[in-house]
Amino acid sequence: MAVVISEERPDSADAAGLIAELDSILEPLYPQESRHGYSVDKLLREAVAFFVVRVDGAPAGCGGVKVVGAEYGEIKRMYVRPPFRGRGLGRLLLVHFAAYARGRGLNVLRLETGIHQMEAIRLYERFGFERIKPFEPYREDPVSRCYEKRLR
Repeated sequence: MAVVISEERPDSADAAGLIAELDSILEPLYPQESRHGYSVDKLLREAVAFFVVRVDGAPAGCGGVKVVGAEYGEIKRMYVRPPFRGRGLGRLLLVHFAAYARGRGLNVLRLETGIHQMEAIRLYERFGFERIKPFEPYREDPVSRCYEKRLR
């Protein structure tokens, strides 16, 4: 299994397809006001570094890191397609995001996720993310959780 993570524009065909697939999964689970995923246009406007992970050339997952000043990096739009889950790709993406953040002098990664994303929550917690109070622009929301990991 050849696994490659490459930086790509979020409006590339593969990246946009992965984002659309993620949206189709999240839309029925959460009310509009609780969905905080950036659109492709917003990912571009906010200069989110975006990555696609491929397995044997096939797009298997994606995600990005938004640099928030010198404070932290925020993980955005992380997703691994169901047929590719259980192969460690989510962990590989997190390792990649942490290295990207460290390379920009950041010592903290943050993220927001929904309560129905139990596989993702388990992955984040196993990777060392700890639950925190909502950070800007998020607010208290019964279907939302925020996490933070200090990078060493």
